[in-house]
Amino acid sequence: MAGGKASARQKMINLMYLVFIAMMAMNMSKEVLSAFGLMEAKFAESNVDTSDKNMALLEDLKTKGSEKPEEFAVPANKASEMSNVSDKFYKYIETLKVDLLKKGQYSIDPETGKLPFEAMDKTDILDEAWFTGDRLSKNGEAVMAAIDTYKKDVKAILGTDVKYNKAIESFEKRFSTEKVKNKDGKNLDWLAYNFQGFPAIASYTKLTAMQNDVKVTEANMFNLFLGNTLDAAVSLNKYKAIVLADKSAFFAGEKFQGKVVLGKYANVTPTKLDVQGQEVDIANAIDSTGAAKLDFNVGNVGEHTISGKFTFLEDGKPLEIPIEANYVVVPRPNSATISADKMNVVYRGVANPMTISFAGVPDNKVSASASGLKKSGKSGKYTMVPTSGREVTINVSATLDDGSKASDKKTFRIKDIPAPFGEMAGKTGAFKLPRRNVEIGKVKAVLKDFDFELPLTVTGFKFKVPGQPSVTCSGSKLSGQAKAALRKAKRGASVQIFDIKSKSSGPKIKPAAPIIIELSN
Repeated sequence: MAGGKASARQKMINLMYLVFIAMMAMNMSKEVLSAFGLMEAKFAESNVDTSDKNMALLEDLKTKGSEKPEEFAVPANKASEMSNVSDKFYKYIETLKVDLLKKGQYSIDPETGKLPFEAMDKTDILDEAWFTGDRLSKNGEAVMAAIDTYKKDVKAILGTDVKYNKAIESFEKRFSTEKVKNKDGKNLDWLAYNFQGFPAIASYTKLTAMQNDVKVTEANMFNLFLGNTLDAAVSLNKYKAIVLADKSAFFAGEKFQGKVVLGKYANVTPTKLDVQGQEVDIANAIDSTGAAKLDFNVGNVGEHTISGKFTFLEDGKPLEIPIEANYVVVPRPNSATISADKMNVVYRGVANPMTISFAGVPDNKVSASASGLKKSGKSGKYTMVPTSGREVTINVSATLDDGSKASDKKTFRIKDIPAPFGEMAGKTGAFKLPRRNVEIGKVKAVLKDFDFELPLTVTGFKFKVPGQPSVTCSGSKLSGQAKAALRKAKRGASVQIFDIKSKSSGPKIKPAAPIIIELSN
């Protein structure tokens, strides 16, 4: 019984537990990480496309500024200033992304050109760089300062002209850095709410999305400066068909539901609409805003393409606007995720934390039942207090979006609370102590390698000095009779404290392992 070290068997159990938890975390998160990666790729593609369009708008403004300076000289100058401040802030965000990849040791695959989405699960990169406890670090303050500088620069370019009021209001909302209230009702700093504790790929995606906000702002301002004087601003040839799905992913067998709209809502009725190679009845598909409703079977699991075209009449001639978009079909869930938060068994008589969820189904449509199981208040969180038997089965059911039911179950082993160790002066097993320390010392019972807070109170024990009869003591300290026996013990003698009884606020506790103390004086 030396010094409280874990046995080889206990070390193996601890290692198996860590591997089990790690495997669960990987299985539960890789799809989410990939989803963030796909979103990031879409934002990055959009940023490239928007940059090209913004460059064309800027060149148009400069041309108009030289051709008609009385009308466009001032707007052209504002557009150039807007381009400069936007480009500066956009590049600054890019340095944050590069730094994130460098610190996380992530690199883009030279063959696919993609980031290692599923491997970008670290949450400590920006946490360590941007935060110190519940405050921002110097780097975090620099990020907020850069955002504030960009906002001030944009508003300074627009000035106090009332015709820009709506644009400023929209810009302020897009780049608002006000405190955000979390689900617990606590107000968090904007940077902490959006970046602290998130996986690296999520933070990287948010930075790319912020770059997209910069490009969108730039495009909005350029069009604002152009007004309605340029043909490009009103020509349908410059519009883009956009697919707005009711949700981003669908279960196999469901119908895709969403809308196809032009890049700008306009009450312009097309003469013809084709989707997926079939002509759509315009009378039933087009609403008052000019949006076309879609309704078709989504097909098998995987990524799919929506293709088609709007046909309009412009200047007496047919004008075709292509429809291009993608959507993803995911399989229906057929198994629940049920895990014990502490280890792969549950302990009798204590509140075992549990996380119970059903892939793709919100918590309010998931129900779980078992003997001793109850909700703990938070989403997906439960506590299990098993009492009798050697096993307990948790049954889980879920209601899917289409009203159908799915169910699953899992069985856990029930184990008793392990026997505690006897302890004195912070030591267990066999050790040396001065005689005085033993005389005034307090006997304790401790649960080692046990993942629950379960305080124990010693109610009694037996004390044995070599050559003398055992003495029964009440409470956690030596009785007068035990102290008298201790005084008769020789230097170097080994006294024993055994049959240590204790109690807890919950389950019955086994006697603690004895301790053997060699008297050092």
